[in-house]
Amino acid sequence: MSLVPVPGRPLLVVGVGNSLMTDDGIGIAALDRLRDGWELDSEIELVDCPWPLTLLPEVEASSGLLLIDAIDGRRAPGTVIELEGDEIPRYLETMLSPHQVGVRELLALCSLRGCLPTRTVALGIQPAVIELGTELSPIVERSLDALLLRVVRRLAGWGYAAFERGEASVECTR
Repeated sequence: MSLVPVPGRPLLVVGVGNSLMTDDGIGIAALDRLRDGWELDSEIELVDCPWPLTLLPEVEASSGLLLIDAIDGRRAPGTVIELEGDEIPRYLETMLSPHQVGVRELLALCSLRGCLPTRTVALGIQPAVIELGTELSPIVERSLDALLLRVVRRLAGWGYAAFERGEASVECTR
């Protein structure tokens, strides 16, 4: 697996979820914080996606796929979870919401078509509550910074620059 960005092919960072269903909105909330708080390499494309199956053409043309979502790893609520390759579909067997059918189907279709990026990772947080509501649970909200740090560390490991905005911008490295 190359640790060098592929020129002309974006790396997709996809925030998956439904911000109207409490902790199911983890992916969207994390993407918002990335947009607001980080300067990212120009070859990184941030995508809000409540229905992942619609991303097939973008995934086919990408150099990598980083999914951010609520992940039921049967761990304590607020735990940051990282999955790679074959681990991802196994954890999506327990559906937290209807959009996860789209994630499973997207990965399966990409694999069948031979276009699933070798760099495919899912990062997320074990949800505490999934019900109608627009706020993340307090424990998940407190875990968002740890999740973002894992995201930018993964990006740096793949050779993409990520700088936190603020008084002293520091490049995130492994």
